[in-house]
Amino acid sequence: MTIPPVPPLTDVAEIPDVPAYCDVTVTLTHPGVGDHAKVRVWLPETGWTGRFQALGGSAFAAGDYGAGLAGAIKSGYAAATTDAGVGTYLDTGWALNGDGEVDTELLNNFADRSQHEMAVVGRQVVEEVYGRPVSYSYWNGCSTGGRQGYMEAQRHPDDFDGILATAPAINWDEFEVATLWPQVVMNEENTFPSPCEFNAFNEAAVKACDPLDGAPDGLIGAPARCTFDPRKLIGKSVECDGEQETITAADAAVVRKIWDGPRTPSGKRLWAGIPIGAGFDLAGTRIDADGSRVGAPFPVPATWVSTFLKRRPSYDLSTITYAEFARLFAQSQAEYDAIIGTDAPDLSAFRRSGGKLLTWHGQADQLIPAQGTVDYRRRVELAMGGARRVDHFYRLFLAPGVAHCAGDTSTGPKPTDALGALTAWVEQGKAPQTLSAAVTDSSGKTVTRELCRYPSVSRYIGHGDPADARSYSCALVRH
Repeated sequence: MTIPPVPPLTDVAEIPDVPAYCDVTVTLTHPGVGDHAKVRVWLPETGWTGRFQALGGSAFAAGDYGAGLAGAIKSGYAAATTDAGVGTYLDTGWALNGDGEVDTELLNNFADRSQHEMAVVGRQVVEEVYGRPVSYSYWNGCSTGGRQGYMEAQRHPDDFDGILATAPAINWDEFEVATLWPQVVMNEENTFPSPCEFNAFNEAAVKACDPLDGAPDGLIGAPARCTFDPRKLIGKSVECDGEQETITAADAAVVRKIWDGPRTPSGKRLWAGIPIGAGFDLAGTRIDADGSRVGAPFPVPATWVSTFLKRRPSYDLSTITYAEFARLFAQSQAEYDAIIGTDAPDLSAFRRSGGKLLTWHGQADQLIPAQGTVDYRRRVELAMGGARRVDHFYRLFLAPGVAHCAGDTSTGPKPTDALGALTAWVEQGKAPQTLSAAVTDSSGKTVTRELCRYPSVSRYIGHGDPADARSYSCALVRH
């Protein structure tokens, strides 16, 4: 079996003031599997605080390649990550075995096994090097890393004292198919709006729904309450690359279906759509050789469907009909929920262990809709005695206007020190009521906000600078 290459570490020279550290790599294998999972541990030569931090991955990468490790040791942590014996962010050459079937052992590494082993081995290395045990263990990850954090809480509740799981890719078997929906819609409707046309729909929706939270801040504070109808833009002229284009009824119908989200041909809802106000990355397009605009699927869901479901990496995704989409959605659930679904709501063992789980999720997340995280939190409440009991160990914060993992397209304030809030909760018992957040707007002004603990939302108090957190309060809004 060929092990895909691991890319070089991020050049830590680009990260200022990284202290001297020891770099230890442990390679693990499992009898009969033939895998080689590397656990990498960085240990600061001086200033270790007694804390251990494990770093999660992104897309199809199980771990970090340098930047996160460097940031952790700068803060006095000993840090660890794992490659799980698989590939990098978009490298899934490992996924199919010689018989053309999914390599379930390596998928199990990626889904669960390797991160647990990294937690155990990483702490052992730290204790051996420093001659004393770790005082507190933390998980830190976004997207795939967020999913891994939830998997730790669900299946290995004693591994970490605190888990920071941002924009978590839970419900993996469902949302990976669901995020291909915009491409299916455009292909089925034979309509491919240009990026500037999509932007026009977004701008109009933000303008219409901004007032819902009482603040003129250019953000949709509650996307689920935004009922903007894209048909209002039919006939509008927009400038695209120096040329005027007119938004058609077909364009509006595509946007409406994308916002509404995946459904079966009979109309049954399967998953949440792209949140109103988020970017349309999943509805990417390109110009083909004959000058026509065609779909350009986002690579992560495209790979999931072509490789893990169809077992044919070269499969033509543009041939997927609405009926075939529904079948693929059901297939993914049936084959992969038990392996990588990461949506089991019983966290009672994690609660008994004394662990704390902190999550924030951007409400303009175009890649992993926050609604999936909200639905999971509600299911945990139903399984574990209600919101008040769950809040003792698990808190969720939603960030209006923030894109996936606080990406560059974010317009809303992003949490400034969520890990600090988690450590204060774990070590001092100070449960976070809000998360401090900030962003620099297009004019260079710093906008601050205190993100509210779910299910409360931030409401403008009616006076004061809309860019100042002091002009807002948290309120419980009934839908």
